[in-house]
Amino acid sequence: MAKMDLAPGTVLDGFTIGRVVHKGGMAIFYDVTHPDHAIPMLMKVPILREGEDPATIVGFEMEQMILPRLSGRHVPRYIAKGDFARQPYLVYERVPGDTLYKRLDTLPLPPLEVAAIAAKVATALHDLHGQHVIHLDIKPSNIILRDPDGEAVLIDYGLSHHVQLPDLMDEEFRLPYGTAPYMAPEQVYGIRSDPRSDLFALGVLMYFFTTGVRPFGDPQRLKGLQRRVWWDPVPPRRLQPAIPPWLQEIILRCLAPNPAHRHPTAAQLAFDLTHPEQVTLTPRASKLERDPWGMRMKRRFNPDSFRPDRARVKQLDARINAAPIVVAAIDLSDSHRDLTDAVRVTVARILATLPDARLACLNVQKINLITPDDHLDADGHSIHVQRLVALKDWARTLNIAEDRVTCHVLEAVDAGGAILDYVRSNTVDHVVLGATTSTRLRNILGSVATEIVQKAPCTVTVVRKSRAQDTAAAASVHLA
Repeated sequence: MAKMDLAPGTVLDGFTIGRVVHKGGMAIFYDVTHPDHAIPMLMKVPILREGEDPATIVGFEMEQMILPRLSGRHVPRYIAKGDFARQPYLVYERVPGDTLYKRLDTLPLPPLEVAAIAAKVATALHDLHGQHVIHLDIKPSNIILRDPDGEAVLIDYGLSHHVQLPDLMDEEFRLPYGTAPYMAPEQVYGIRSDPRSDLFALGVLMYFFTTGVRPFGDPQRLKGLQRRVWWDPVPPRRLQPAIPPWLQEIILRCLAPNPAHRHPTAAQLAFDLTHPEQVTLTPRASKLERDPWGMRMKRRFNPDSFRPDRARVKQLDARINAAPIVVAAIDLSDSHRDLTDAVRVTVARILATLPDARLACLNVQKINLITPDDHLDADGHSIHVQRLVALKDWARTLNIAEDRVTCHVLEAVDAGGAILDYVRSNTVDHVVLGATTSTRLRNILGSVATEIVQKAPCTVTVVRKSRAQDTAAAASVHLA
């Protein structure tokens, strides 16, 4: 089972583990070598320990899905990955150069140097967006200036969204994930499908690097994050008069709360940064004060003001509406193995009639309301990871394309409530789950299946193991 700390000299899938290069909050990075690869490489291993945020696991899954699909000079070259069933890891090119994080001690930087750096980052974002990926965590530590040409390389895709792949972070978590100072307003409200969110983050970085101050501080609560929809920052030229008007124009345009008021593409942003004489100046280029208090209050309370709307974005997203989403709720306990097999048969029949459907396999890991939870088994292995592996094994027997199926372990006190929340939040069209035939258990514990049938806003198929025969009976209920 998975380990976090790998001893130097350990050989894993042909990779020889070297020294620890960096140990962060969610992963450990090792120098590695391999006889088939001559380039310098890093191995990234997720930290899986007692009480670890499930988002760490999901984010690492996302990076394993996205990085192999990327190419070019602005991303690290992908080498290999390891499965959660044995040892999760990612191996990729060790990019020569330093991250922008190392420049923080020298802030503020000269405005023209900031503009040159930002133009390189915008160029990298244009390349990334052209590969159908929105980064969603642009910040100094995720940007490397490659030696010797100085090109920007974007790293860490754990929070990213690939528009042609399932978005696990969006499907499993309701709270926004990101780095608070750099999150765009739409991200704060759960919208992860707009490439211009990356331009907002780059605007924050430019503001920070030219003034030494973050435009919105570092709020740690949702209400503090939401203020950036209506509360404008101090104009950067008020803090650093040497900033030219054209650069303030670009920075404040990037920081517009409404994505429609930012540059439409990263390429256009890069063009403005490299052609300052062609930047059209508006009143924001010369402003030295925040907007008046009354204007800010109007933006906050006026119903016609911009409000990030998750529901509206989903309605407009043709990809989401193009095919049905089918959920299979799986009980992984040994006592329900026959019922789980029956659910598999029913799901296979449904998918056979829906070749474009997406399947989401769910398992609920019940947690205690009061007493501390045990996240590790008797051998010290993560229960969450073990269930995730078991779900993937279950789904693999259906023989459907990898990009059509996702697996989710939901941690919740109430299993039925967790499934319903997932169904409502992800516009699910069809739920398939098993129902125990034990009357005694139903009387004591209640029936999750009954709750789902009563409350789910979609079609529900309840699979029951027949008492009389060794076959599965299924009943479908459509709820308007």
